[in-house]
Amino acid sequence: MAPSFLLKDVQIFTGETTIPTGVVYVQNGSIAYVGESTPSIPDDTLVISKPGHTVIPGLIDAHIHADKGNPLALRQSLRFGVTTVMDMHNEIPNVVALKRQAASEPNTSADFKTCGISATIDGGWPIPVVTAHDKSEETAAEIATWPKLKTEEDATAYVTQNIADGADYFKLMHESGASLGQSFPKPTIDLQKAVITAAHEKGFVTVAHALCLADHLEVLEAGIDGLTHGFFDAPPTPEVIEAYKKNTAWLNPTLAAIGSLTTEGQGLAEKFAHDPRGGALLGEREKGNLCRCMGFAKEGGTVKHAYELVKQLKAAGLDIIVGSDSAGPALGTAWGLSLHHELNLFVKECGFTPAEAIRAATAVTAGRFGFADRGLIAPGRRADLVLVEGDVLGDIDASLNLRGVWRGGVLAGAFEGKVGGR
Repeated sequence: MAPSFLLKDVQIFTGETTIPTGVVYVQNGSIAYVGESTPSIPDDTLVISKPGHTVIPGLIDAHIHADKGNPLALRQSLRFGVTTVMDMHNEIPNVVALKRQAASEPNTSADFKTCGISATIDGGWPIPVVTAHDKSEETAAEIATWPKLKTEEDATAYVTQNIADGADYFKLMHESGASLGQSFPKPTIDLQKAVITAAHEKGFVTVAHALCLADHLEVLEAGIDGLTHGFFDAPPTPEVIEAYKKNTAWLNPTLAAIGSLTTEGQGLAEKFAHDPRGGALLGEREKGNLCRCMGFAKEGGTVKHAYELVKQLKAAGLDIIVGSDSAGPALGTAWGLSLHHELNLFVKECGFTPAEAIRAATAVTAGRFGFADRGLIAPGRRADLVLVEGDVLGDIDASLNLRGVWRGGVLAGAFEGKVGGR
């Protein structure tokens, strides 16, 4: 059972509102009280006083890939204050292992949500990108287990099986390759509609991968709830903004990953890799990957189109959520640290205030996916908390001043001995 504690003399951003100086009381892994005054608590409660610090909800990375079930994905994420990761395509044996890891290691691993195996077709995305850098027999055997959907009956059977295998939401692949200067097999609109309808009938949220403007329009027409990338092949048009509005769809733009695809983001990625606050929590291999770029976007593609899409959707009142698309082999990304990179881009390039960016990485994501137990610092919610030194609501750069991370009221091992009480 998680110990009870009181965190006081801190600025609190609940995920919705700010308390300039307040207290958070945690009991049995849940938030029992949050407010300006100190509640009545047992005499033996650990009291932690942290003037000059800010506490925010545990961050949710709405887009990662724990490729091959890599346990480092969950461990490295938690070091950076990411208390929940959302995997966006994985083989079922990996899903089982990662869920077991998350349940058994609350002080070293982030919680794990997953789409299970995504809705794939023979030869379609992500087969081309995976096989481009990994031609091993092991990977070929994994790909052989992926769905090869063709009919509406296939879609219905896939949804039923994926739920049984532990999916928390569903991901579709709608990738033509146009933004990458290539051409890939792509599901028909009717097939995508069949998957979406079957998932919705079971009460599940649906998301889709699409990297170009035309693919966004098609999958929005199919009724998708949200997109897992912005597009970068063309500027946003009134038509695509209206399509988002029609669905009340949200966007997870993965700006840092797109900057890696176009190579425009390399300078900022290197800055994060060499920042001693973040780089010290990375292995040398992970730091090296962060300093390199994927660099396979079609000529003329620019991350600025994705920035503009975010700005226009925000202006239209639509939700934007934060996810990094971090993966072991994905150059220009690093589990955990890339979420802070993403927050920086929301503020510096897309017109978000720090509070709006943090809300997009906590309360908004939890709300859109129906995660009613997290995303806010509020009574009854899980005690997923991040303590940072300084005023992160005034300067998003302070998000890396990590001084304590709790998942379900359990202090992350990376911070044991560093968070004192008084």
